[in-house]
Amino acid sequence: MRTDRRRFTAGFLAAVAGPFGPMPGLSLSSPALAGETFRDSAGRSVRQPATATRIFPAGPPAAILTYALAPEALIGWPRANRPEEREFLLPGIGDRPELGRLTGRGNTTNLERLIELKPDLIVDMGAVTPTYVALADRVQEQTGIPYALIDGRFEALPAAFRLLGGVMGAAARGETLARYAEATMAEMLGRIAPIPRERRPRVYYARGPAGLETGLGGSINVETIEFLGAVNVAGGTRGGLATVSIEQVLAWDPEVIVTIDRDFAATVATDPAWRGIQAVRDRRIHLSPKLPFGWVDFPPSVNRLIGLPWLAGILYPQQFPEPIRDRARDFHALFYGVTPSEAQLDRILAGRT
Repeated sequence: MRTDRRRFTAGFLAAVAGPFGPMPGLSLSSPALAGETFRDSAGRSVRQPATATRIFPAGPPAAILTYALAPEALIGWPRANRPEEREFLLPGIGDRPELGRLTGRGNTTNLERLIELKPDLIVDMGAVTPTYVALADRVQEQTGIPYALIDGRFEALPAAFRLLGGVMGAAARGETLARYAEATMAEMLGRIAPIPRERRPRVYYARGPAGLETGLGGSINVETIEFLGAVNVAGGTRGGLATVSIEQVLAWDPEVIVTIDRDFAATVATDPAWRGIQAVRDRRIHLSPKLPFGWVDFPPSVNRLIGLPWLAGILYPQQFPEPIRDRARDFHALFYGVTPSEAQLDRILAGRT
């Protein structure tokens, strides 16, 4: 594995240059804007910090977004990265401490601890709803720390890169990542556009060791599946994550199953309860890669960009016959600053840890 932290933070790795050109060094300061305000994704007026060298991520999606834009500014992670995850992140950054989280399941950071950390900016990436607006306003008022809400929808990723990149003094880097996201999305949509709707596969997204947790229609957890025009069999009901019965999955009879759970992927083909499902009979069960972060939704952040062409190859193999290997290598170099070795790519693509 080739790691080059200096070139990642001060310029592009060779793989990054591509059509976007070289990236200038990151100053992570915006003295011309200090004391002014910016509008976050919720339309809130947030004070522009004079420097953005210490970012507190409110949850995992914000941590990955911040890392991709300016890794040195990330003061820690909502959950400490495991050794197998740190292997694919920059030394000295992937192993930064566990901070807990302000939002999502199991929020564990209190305001006293937050103030002690003295961040320049709090970043939250996800749903921009009244609940999260109220939380951001309350935390900002009680701590005096600027708090930016970033729209976490998959299609909003280019805007997220540009918004936070500008706030952090990393506008050039943000523009590069935004253009990568736009190009990837446009390419995928362009290549599937000629496929008639009746030839779009019916997909079930299986989570958990039993495979019975899934994403309902419009859920952030299945955004990339739905973005690619596949039929989310659980999409008839709108919502987030839900637990369903095996009888319901049998009734849906999906053609493709995508899962993030290794145990489920290893056992579903021999489980009598699942034997009658078309995807199981046809052996179209696919385990999502997840190093250092999941390719479908675990968590739903920047990492989903490499999952998009991976999913396209699974759902539309005739339109996407090329291997994902080179894309994965270049994505890791650009977004994580680490170029995986061939053996590491093998592990990533196999979904192993």
